[in-house]
Amino acid sequence: MSEWVEPGPDFFDLVTGVRVSSWRWECQGEYREPDEREPWRRWRDGRPDNSFMHGWVKTIRSITEAGKRFERVRMVTEPPTDYLQWMFSFTHINIEAGEDIRWLAESRAHALELPMPEHDFYIIDDERVAILHFGENGVAGAEVLDDPETLAKHRQWRDLVWPMAVPHMESEYSSARSV
Repeated sequence: MSEWVEPGPDFFDLVTGVRVSSWRWECQGEYREPDEREPWRRWRDGRPDNSFMHGWVKTIRSITEAGKRFERVRMVTEPPTDYLQWMFSFTHINIEAGEDIRWLAESRAHALELPMPEHDFYIIDDERVAILHFGENGVAGAEVLDDPETLAKHRQWRDLVWPMAVPHMESEYSSARSV
């Protein structure tokens, strides 16, 4: 099956309506999500405001309190982009809600010769892969696939990178808190 999911409620339901788990690979140095523009600008101006996270945190807490796993690995460009530095400053909020976020520096991935993809994706319930596509306004949609070959390839990437990535609270980035 191949299905295209537009950004908005259908995409939100796709990534949060998991029965067992959600695992995400993030490799962009910057995301252009419209709802992040103002919080990012405030952070750059020295006036951090993470209130935009409230809805997401509530959702993550609900998912993880129900015993479901919500995990992600974020690739860190070297040097980290301003956007990634901003993300370092509030990732603890996601962690406190129960999300397991880990970081992998590009140099570590290259040193370990990890063949990581250059596209972001979710593995949903270990049954489907949602390959994210981006435009000038962030996520433009996701191609959802469940064919065995695509699923096996993405699971293999996950299984390679997960143990090599550093949990946020053990990483050098955890001290970048802004609130």
